[in-house]
Amino acid sequence: METKFQYFAQFAKGNGWSTFDNLTSLIMQNFVDYGGINAGQDHVAADSTQESSSSPKKKVVILGTGWAGMSFLKNLDSKLYDVRIVSPRNYFVFTPLLPSVTVGTVEARSITEPIRRIIRKKEAQFHEAECIKIDVDKKQITCKDVSDITFKGKEEFDLPYDYLVIAVGATSNTFGTKGVMEYCHFLKDIEDAERIREHIINCFETASLPHLSSEERRKLLNFVVVGGGPTGVEFSAELHDLVHEDLLCLYPHLKDNVKITLVQSGDHILNTFDRRISQFAEKKFSRDGVHVKIGCRVLEVTDEVIRFKAKDTGKLVDVPYGMIVWSTGISTRPVIADFMKQIGQEKHRVLATDEWLRVKNCEGVYALGDCASVEQRKIVEDIAYIFKQADKDNNSLLSAAEFVETMEEVRLRYPQIDLYMDHKHMKGVIGLLDEALNSGDQDNAQLDLEHFSAAMSKVDSLMKCMPATAQVAAQQGTYLAHSFNHIARHKPAEGPKRIRAEGRHRFNPFCYRHLGQFAPLGGEQAAAELPGDWVSIGRSTMWLWYSVYASKQVSWRTRALVMFDWTKRFVFGRDSSRM
Repeated sequence: METKFQYFAQFAKGNGWSTFDNLTSLIMQNFVDYGGINAGQDHVAADSTQESSSSPKKKVVILGTGWAGMSFLKNLDSKLYDVRIVSPRNYFVFTPLLPSVTVGTVEARSITEPIRRIIRKKEAQFHEAECIKIDVDKKQITCKDVSDITFKGKEEFDLPYDYLVIAVGATSNTFGTKGVMEYCHFLKDIEDAERIREHIINCFETASLPHLSSEERRKLLNFVVVGGGPTGVEFSAELHDLVHEDLLCLYPHLKDNVKITLVQSGDHILNTFDRRISQFAEKKFSRDGVHVKIGCRVLEVTDEVIRFKAKDTGKLVDVPYGMIVWSTGISTRPVIADFMKQIGQEKHRVLATDEWLRVKNCEGVYALGDCASVEQRKIVEDIAYIFKQADKDNNSLLSAAEFVETMEEVRLRYPQIDLYMDHKHMKGVIGLLDEALNSGDQDNAQLDLEHFSAAMSKVDSLMKCMPATAQVAAQQGTYLAHSFNHIARHKPAEGPKRIRAEGRHRFNPFCYRHLGQFAPLGGEQAAAELPGDWVSIGRSTMWLWYSVYASKQVSWRTRALVMFDWTKRFVFGRDSSRM
């Protein structure tokens, strides 16, 4: 007798059903929208996309020139819209290489690209200004000139919009810790990296003065990094390489005074990585002399010491420092915090959007990147309705055919289904059906609502928030740009608007595809966690890191400059000049 899996695999194949790797239609039944199931709202405001080609172009205002904003701009067909970009900085920064800038491995200008160079072939306008207010009622933003040259009384101006794309990023989260803003460095932008680089050299030069005591030298050369995430770990590794490969050759008399301390509140550093990578990083740092303080929560920072509490002992520890770099998470910018209060989202950590990246309860406004979080709808909330739609013959039971056909559509609306199937190593919805039948009527191959609910309730278990990374922001920008392009070029009318059970969405929800992550650990070694549970650690992984980061540069100019900087560092070492 054939196994259940073999039976249903042949059954599906004979009826031409696609499995995990074959998607059905790009336009699918909208099972859920936040205003009600199958509300059928168009991805972009429906009434604003049906104009004739002779109508004025819709105004699209983009706030921010980071990964999300630039990815959206580069993929948007600017001929279809009146595009304006607003940002207080007139350049894009390749942020993954900021730790390298702090120690001179890469020069600051090598990872920046002027915005006007990026948009020179686009029909778009750039305004170097800061958005200080978003007015959703008037559909306009208020901006302020950030340059040193201003005309009196004309520092502020308003920009109307039809669609607003918010991609302003985030600021560092201090968690209200006293003294952090006054005495710590952050690492969010190119100016932060340059200040850190200058401060490092200042510490060594001051420590070299003859009238200082040994205790004062040790204080000056104690570098503290707060935060054991990817940024904190990479900066610690870069700083260690700078000190031991370059600075101690120039300041040999200070060799015994230098100390690098990494403070982490959790139980491990790199806790978002595979456990093997975390363990390797901790052992390597221990061998290299980087002092890792695990389970320590910072309570206060003064001009003399950083005070933290050790979780295991409960003791308070005061550590004198010469420099502190704070890298412990993100927080919203003031303009976004004010906007969240205006639209009733003050209780959220960041802007809440639906799966189409639309800001909830705010028509025509989209949010991408670190300033927003996608609130994915849980399938368990809609199981009864999905079951009703799948039960074509209304017999309160789902046959194998009904289950497979339904899940091929539903998985487009609920990306967590694919995540669950990946985690369980299932070969498509047939594997999901096989698991569901373990609690159902295996003989008749039918499921009632109770067993269907029991099977589907497990799917949401792996659903989690997307990380605040450049990779997520770039994918969101690309997705939204393609959606805007499609809406402007086509006038689809897949179904009536706002009719329960009959409306359709024009687009699949945004689905993040994780492509892996790197963690340089110093000494020409790196760790990588790539799709397929593949973990790689060592020198070969560092060369993979070089190739990936070079290929991901925004232009051939920055690609050439970064590769030249790496070559220059190999040949001549890092520059320790203070200018």
